[in-house]
Amino acid sequence: MTTLSHPQQAVGPAFSLASMQYARDKTMEAVQRIAALMRPGMTKLQAKEAARQELEAMGMERIWHGSIIRFGASTLKTFSEKIDPEHTLQADDIFFVDLGVVWNGHEGDAGDSFVLGDDPAKQACAAAARQLWQEVAAAWRSKGLSGEALYRFAEQRAGELGWRLNLDIKGHRVSDFPHAIYKAGSLGDFAACPDTGLWILEIQIVEPQGRYGAFYEDLLIREDAAQ
Repeated sequence: MTTLSHPQQAVGPAFSLASMQYARDKTMEAVQRIAALMRPGMTKLQAKEAARQELEAMGMERIWHGSIIRFGASTLKTFSEKIDPEHTLQADDIFFVDLGVVWNGHEGDAGDSFVLGDDPAKQACAAAARQLWQEVAAAWRSKGLSGEALYRFAEQRAGELGWRLNLDIKGHRVSDFPHAIYKAGSLGDFAACPDTGLWILEIQIVEPQGRYGAFYEDLLIREDAAQ
């Protein structure tokens, strides 16, 4: 095991930035492909089965965290909160897909929100989660902010944009599999500037009336990092 700029950013002997980028790209592709399979009337269990089949068809090595698919009001809940497995996706609904998949021995983790139908408020919520992620990532690249500072900035910007940030979701480490041995904690509690290709920035927002939310996550990586 080698160490980068901080003990919480240790990586294993197989680690490479190029492989992290590859795992990220494949996982985001899978998120989009699985989202396209979602249909009104699907239950959580049916959605997860569709996700499993798609990931296997794509040649995944394994999952490293369970596939998470949330519909409607369940988009307000975190990874650890239980939801009704028979809850169904509606014809005019918001949902998100969150995948943790191993490709080429490295951990891909990506998530995005989607809308069935043409509800402008739900579409705006999904778009806002993506926008907020991009703004926070840009602040990391340009200012070298710590993980703690990134989430303070995210909370402030969410409020300015008319949303509430769920601070129970604060990002985490990824690496060559399995990253859990490195015990890095949450990105939002990390006091140093995150190194490229090691941290997942998670953004979960709540719409003003608290009826639903949106989620977006991706790898913090500089554009030329894997070159």
